[in-house]
Amino acid sequence: MSTGKRAGSRRGASPPRTLNRTALLICAAITVCVVAWGYLVYAAIDFGTAARDGGDGSTWLFMALACLGAIACLFVGLLLVARLMRALGITQPPDTPSEPRPVGGKRAAR
Repeated sequence: MSTGKRAGSRRGASPPRTLNRTALLICAAITVCVVAWGYLVYAAIDFGTAARDGGDGSTWLFMALACLGAIACLFVGLLLVARLMRALGITQPPDTPSEPRPVGGKRAAR
């Protein structure tokens, strides 16, 4: 590498980093989903234990609702992780086909 008086950096100054507000908002939403998922799993376990001991029908219903809520929170959280990857530029959107497929799903015969 040159060290003379005319030697300089081969690259220009890098632009200042900016805050990606979209990614920050998605991270906050992922955090909320994960916390809600954890709470609902804990509630489902608690309701399941109470239903097994007491045998009350409404407790089984609450357990089922907590399970469905936990499933929904985890699903939304995973969708948000995929969206975060897109916002950070880690993944790219899918390429659009140049020729649309017919309704039957098969390409037209040529």
